[in-house]
Amino acid sequence: MAATIHARILCIGNRFFAPDTAGPLVFDLLNTLPLPVDVELVDGGLGGLNLLPYLEKTELVVFVDAVVGFRKTPGIVVINPLESPPSDSRYDHDAGLAYLLQTAPHVLEGGLPELILVGIEGSPSPDHCRQAGNICLTLVTTAQHPNLCALPAGQGGDCDG
Repeated sequence: MAATIHARILCIGNRFFAPDTAGPLVFDLLNTLPLPVDVELVDGGLGGLNLLPYLEKTELVVFVDAVVGFRKTPGIVVINPLESPPSDSRYDHDAGLAYLLQTAPHVLEGGLPELILVGIEGSPSPDHCRQAGNICLTLVTTAQHPNLCALPAGQGGDCDG
């Protein structure tokens, strides 16, 4: 990991389980593109709490992951993961991103960076992966992120188009 960098795009999921391939597929797509020098792309896989160090020494972390229950139709949502309550309250190694984010403030020094989740609801089609990748690039190259995809405060924004 670099010293302090501007942003990380942290793609999480299981590339061997079709419903959870959104993060790895977006990682593969972004890995073929030139990224700004102060942006780190990370294949987080199923890292769980091992991903905590990626929340340090950066201003922004953009997570890319499969999501369920944010849209009625397949597509992209962009949310603040801290404002979206976890769907369950498991506290084991299968608890995923929600558990990572609930644990982070208790173990990291210096507080959390800005956190944004780019979620793909439904099967991660090539179009949805491209769209998610483009949103990630916009997020890491834009200083402020208000009204991205018409986000109401604390709710998922639909990012079609």
